[in-house]
Amino acid sequence: MSKIKEAFQKKKVFVGFLTAGDPSLEKTEEFIVEMERAGVGLIEIGIPFSDPIAEGPVIQNANVRALSVPGGCTTDMVFDMVARVRKKVSVPLVFLTYLNPVYKYGYEKFCQKCQETGVDGIIIPDMPFEEKPELAPIAKEYGVDLISLIAPTSEERTRMIAKDATGYVYLVSSMGVTGVRSEITTDIGSMVEMVRSVTDTPVAVGFGISTPEQAKKYGALTDGVIVGSAIVKIIAQYGAEAGSHIYEYVKSMAEVL
Repeated sequence: MSKIKEAFQKKKVFVGFLTAGDPSLEKTEEFIVEMERAGVGLIEIGIPFSDPIAEGPVIQNANVRALSVPGGCTTDMVFDMVARVRKKVSVPLVFLTYLNPVYKYGYEKFCQKCQETGVDGIIIPDMPFEEKPELAPIAKEYGVDLISLIAPTSEERTRMIAKDATGYVYLVSSMGVTGVRSEITTDIGSMVEMVRSVTDTPVAVGFGISTPEQAKKYGALTDGVIVGSAIVKIIAQYGAEAGSHIYEYVKSMAEVL
């Protein structure tokens, strides 16, 4: 059993996201430690990219900040940071990145580095399901879960993607890009039922969730809740001093699950 599936077996999981290198890789390392200390069950780490097409303005701006630091923030630098922080935290770590950086790095080299540094999974929002077979066997060889996103689209496509899912299913709550939403109108319960009818892979819901009330509501329907923009907003507001604020926010979210 993968480390990711094991985490979901123990309890409802609060999944937190942050962008590597915002405001620095040293601070990203510190923030990851604070998130685990606060009760996060899994951490998604965004590799900075110039065209993060699934992201709204909050995370887009975080990517710009990370890429604008002196010396930039390369994929190798992110791997080095993960290798350091893996010695301090035990929760599963998952990269969220885009196909171009992984393709350019080399599928095998990328997955091998994930295995070496302690990255348990990869999410690639712009990799269509039909193109997954070119990466999935390599990821599997190195023990890395290639995590699928499922959006509120057709039932047929939802079942097709879910059947093939590994790690956890990233259920996208709303059409559009990431960002805090005051209201989620999608019937999450029906989507979860559909996914669970074809797979026992855990289901976590993200895109738009930011408050403990939302976390409690959607956590009751799923195996976990994913929050990114709300955490990245805290980092944007407090910069290098965000650690304690991230801790308090993550603690408030994890406790309701």
